[in-house]
Amino acid sequence: MSNSNLTDYRSQYSNLLSKIREISSQFHIIVLAHQLQTCERLLSQDQIIDVAFLGQFKAGKSSLINALIGTALLPVGVIPVTTAVTRLHYGSAERAFVRRFDGTQSEIAMSAIGDFTSEDRNPGNQKNVEFLDIELPSLAVYKGLRFVDTPGLGSVFKYHQEVSENWLPEVGAALLVISADRPLAERDLELIRELKRHTPKIVIILSKTDLFSEDQQGEIIQFLKRTLQKEMNQEFPIFLFSTRKDEEKWKGILKDELLLKISANHNQEVCNILHHKIISLGKTCLSYMEIALKAAEEAKRGRIQLHELILDEKTNYDHIRAECTRIAMENAEQTRPLIMNRLQELHSSSMRKRLQEDLKRTLPSWKGNLWKFTRSYETWLKKSLNEELLRISKSESPHFWGTLKKAHAGLSRSIETFKRILAENVERVLGVKLAETEWRIEVAEPIQPDIKIGRTFDFHLDMLWFFIPMFIFKPLFERHYLNQIPWVVEVNLSRLSAQWEERINQAIDAILKQTLEYVREETATIESLLTKAAEGDLPISRQITELEKELQSIESCGII
Repeated sequence: MSNSNLTDYRSQYSNLLSKIREISSQFHIIVLAHQLQTCERLLSQDQIIDVAFLGQFKAGKSSLINALIGTALLPVGVIPVTTAVTRLHYGSAERAFVRRFDGTQSEIAMSAIGDFTSEDRNPGNQKNVEFLDIELPSLAVYKGLRFVDTPGLGSVFKYHQEVSENWLPEVGAALLVISADRPLAERDLELIRELKRHTPKIVIILSKTDLFSEDQQGEIIQFLKRTLQKEMNQEFPIFLFSTRKDEEKWKGILKDELLLKISANHNQEVCNILHHKIISLGKTCLSYMEIALKAAEEAKRGRIQLHELILDEKTNYDHIRAECTRIAMENAEQTRPLIMNRLQELHSSSMRKRLQEDLKRTLPSWKGNLWKFTRSYETWLKKSLNEELLRISKSESPHFWGTLKKAHAGLSRSIETFKRILAENVERVLGVKLAETEWRIEVAEPIQPDIKIGRTFDFHLDMLWFFIPMFIFKPLFERHYLNQIPWVVEVNLSRLSAQWEERINQAIDAILKQTLEYVREETATIESLLTKAAEGDLPISRQITELEKELQSIESCGII
């Protein structure tokens, strides 16, 4: 396809998007805003294809990109690592730029990339990185492509989930990386369904294939094909990959059979992607317009009656808010007891024993007067408590999320019920199926709290050290320090549980807000459609006809 033809198609797309924006504004269809903005942004930019590496956390996305670019540039590890979207494309020199959510951009040293993309060095994306853009001369072979590394899905890190899923409409070509040792989870199927709305180019990369023999690999591939055909009624290309065995072989196949072909057919691929995104957006817009049309035809029943039949007491925002708030509060109230009980049952006694034994071994090495002796004890105690509490916090944190996961499950059920009842009401009253729209309430994993140690003493007897001969009283103070350990353990375990309670309940509040925001937007969209239709004098039928004609015209172009 020539550049002039591409320009002609973009003109058609631009006209269609203008019409959709006008309709969305007129009828207040809030839920289309993200898709619409993405399509408009893609039309206005130089056409570079974002090849997104997506999938569950620890599926091997960053390792795969490192292999493709020929250097260990992106951080990898045994725990969820990637915390911000990283984009890699061709540049005449190796350079890296950080773009933050406030719109500012700065160049950083290549050696500092991990400081912004790694969960360990940028926990929870505290540095507010929107994108990290990396330019590499080695990517000249992939002209017109930009590799995109995303945080893993399926992790309960809220910010990982939000960053990856909010970015889905931006996808040009989607490479779904699935680990061979846990192939095709339900979450992968959900992701494929969502991706089908945004791109025609979905490819499965089966990673970590070194864990299985060739025969076992073949069985896994057949399982994938059968499942995808059954669930999606569609076939998807499947490529194998491993960084441990036959890496160059798999990399060569992936490069020659997929990436270089996308690059060589760049203009065609761009049109396919734009075509797909805009048709999907247009059809979703039409489904909402059908609601407005049917509502207008039913206007004789009266606006109030339509509202009562569709937005009944079961889908009323205040009703949903009260129910969801109750779910969140009930779980938040159980957070502290759950954490404290676990710490007491599993760690109080063993932690006390370890500290006392270590103190007994350490005491003989401390010399000097009472003031120096006390400073040695406080230094030891702070270091030992920090180590103990950090170890416990890291190992036990997944067990602390019980109330968070219960809140997530309850709120997700509330959303499912709301969506189902609303769809049933719309179809029963108006005979129109409610459009599928993006929604997902993600569990927000709390960030590891800062471990804080309380004061060792509430008095300063050691200030009188010159009155206290240590050769006489040292055994007394040693017993005092040893006897103080149980109290210190209880106080600091209680403090740790309080810190985790605060973080977890903040996360529960965050998913509550996500839930209510979705309900508010969906309800506002339906209310606006009903209100506008009841006001009359709107050329809804004509607008639908015009939109349908434009969609049919573009679909019939034969781009795909």
